[in-house]
Amino acid sequence: MAASDIYDAIILGAGGAGLMCAAVAGQRGRRGLVIDHADEPGKKILISGGGRCNFTNIGTAPDRYLSANPHFARSALSRYTAADFIALVDRYNIAWHEKTLGQLFCDGSAKQIVAMLLDECAAGDVTLHLRDAIRDVGHADGIFRVDYGDRTATAPALVIATGGPSIPKLGATGFAYDLARRFGLKVVEPRPALVPLTLPQDEALFHALAGVAAPVVARAGGASFAEAALFTHRGLSGPAILQISSYWRHGQPIGIDFLPGLANWLVEAKRTRPRATVKSVLSDLLPARLAEALAERLALPGALDEQRDAALAEIERRLADWQFHPNGTEGFAKAEVAVGGVSTDVLSSKTMAARHLPGLYVIGEAVDVTGWLGGYNFQWAWASGWAAAQDI
Repeated sequence: MAASDIYDAIILGAGGAGLMCAAVAGQRGRRGLVIDHADEPGKKILISGGGRCNFTNIGTAPDRYLSANPHFARSALSRYTAADFIALVDRYNIAWHEKTLGQLFCDGSAKQIVAMLLDECAAGDVTLHLRDAIRDVGHADGIFRVDYGDRTATAPALVIATGGPSIPKLGATGFAYDLARRFGLKVVEPRPALVPLTLPQDEALFHALAGVAAPVVARAGGASFAEAALFTHRGLSGPAILQISSYWRHGQPIGIDFLPGLANWLVEAKRTRPRATVKSVLSDLLPARLAEALAERLALPGALDEQRDAALAEIERRLADWQFHPNGTEGFAKAEVAVGGVSTDVLSSKTMAARHLPGLYVIGEAVDVTGWLGGYNFQWAWASGWAAAQDI
């Protein structure tokens, strides 16, 4: 084997976590090789945030991540923070802005973030190899061997950074999980997250609202999110629904508060607008098509002054916790991330290293750590990649 094929670390995956890990390790003097079957690096970065990359969130905290071990993300996130990544972005003079809820976006293009990471890799003399599939991975006598294309590389450290199965059109697969299992690492079965939910045919009334959006509070699995919900021809989407989808399980309902922050609004309307109808009052508070659909389901004809206060209070209660019963999600094809992945039980939270196999690391989305919508998953990619690089 040629000396050029011997490295200190081989990083599988040229996404955010892999590039970050390679760059930091390279700048620490480690000779690194990044391998990816894609035709360009950072594909998920490039499409994120509508092409402007929601690269971090200033509200990053461990409680905004889902994991079988809710404390696992704490170490890496505390040692490489959103402020650290912002400082890197600023050093490259990449203009950015806060959109909502602490979400930071490039003013220009997500390509700037990928270019920055590639420049950081170049500064660490990292070798990047694209467009070739990995044929085999082995381990013997403390050395990892990776066969890719028509070449073979070896290193004492191997980093699994190939992400999860979400957005397969970008080339995403379950490769990380298959490889982890081969090395004896436990995997928490992944499921789609940050994904639209589908509704059954008996909710056809709401399918007819495709394109209608409204600010709501969505609840499921003990979590709640106050953002917009969007009706689609298949069911429900929008930020509030994507957020709650990570907590939703098959068979569970989700509750929607269509009028968050309002109390006694219908009973009060009876006093001030006695001849109004439920539909007309709702039309002042919600998009007209949504108001009409809800009023049809509520089936309370006549003017408000013809109704008992108790009946109006019951409508207020239903609209504050409207129960939908999704029959599924739009799957990994539409999911931004996956919940699940390589179990945190088998990894060090400080170094991301496998406890039983020295030199093996798992970072980014491949790990059972899943952030909220809004830059949290990128911050986990940066932080987990940085943490592994400190140990290589």
